[in-house]
Amino acid sequence: MSAQTPLLLDLDGVLVDSRAVVARHWGAFAARHGLRAEAIIPRVHGRRTLESIAELAPWLDAEAEADAFDAAEAVDVEGLRAVPGAAEALGRAGPVAVVTSGPRALATARLRAVGLEPPAAMICAEDVGRGKPDPEPYLRGAAALGADPGGCVVVEDAPAGIAAGVAAGMRVIAISTTHAAADLDGAVRVLDDLVSIERALATL
Repeated sequence: MSAQTPLLLDLDGVLVDSRAVVARHWGAFAARHGLRAEAIIPRVHGRRTLESIAELAPWLDAEAEADAFDAAEAVDVEGLRAVPGAAEALGRAGPVAVVTSGPRALATARLRAVGLEPPAAMICAEDVGRGKPDPEPYLRGAAALGADPGGCVVVEDAPAGIAAGVAAGMRVIAISTTHAAADLDGAVRVLDDLVSIERALATL
């Protein structure tokens, strides 16, 4: 594949290391609702808040809880940092889109908090009817770039996102920021960060 390969980038764990914020807010959620934070945090990475809450706490009003949760996360930028190579990946010559399970306000806030400018093409939580691991987000990302899904490469950090990319018929490169490499089944490459992403694309 070439430098013109359409690249679909997840946000949390791929462009922005948000582990501190995620742990803080999901830890507080777990404490409020009698759940074990260490059990739920690995399960929420890469998924929409709405679907995570509906699965983890089905007795709650998932939509109301998710709206409040996402609003609180959007103003909490303490501990965020850009993943190495993120600025170069967003500024690459080839087509690029961000495909995130977070809402647009949260995604924009996190990118700007670490000095990254949101790209023109962004698919966010409110743009899809079904979140990752469903393929819809990545298929919409390809459509936003006017690209054939089979020619796109996804960059992900979480099993749900990898599953979404594979189901969309795309090749997936994984970044081992939030999960161990052994847990990233389905990816054709596993990298530490985005520094060598163009080299990895050239070898696919």
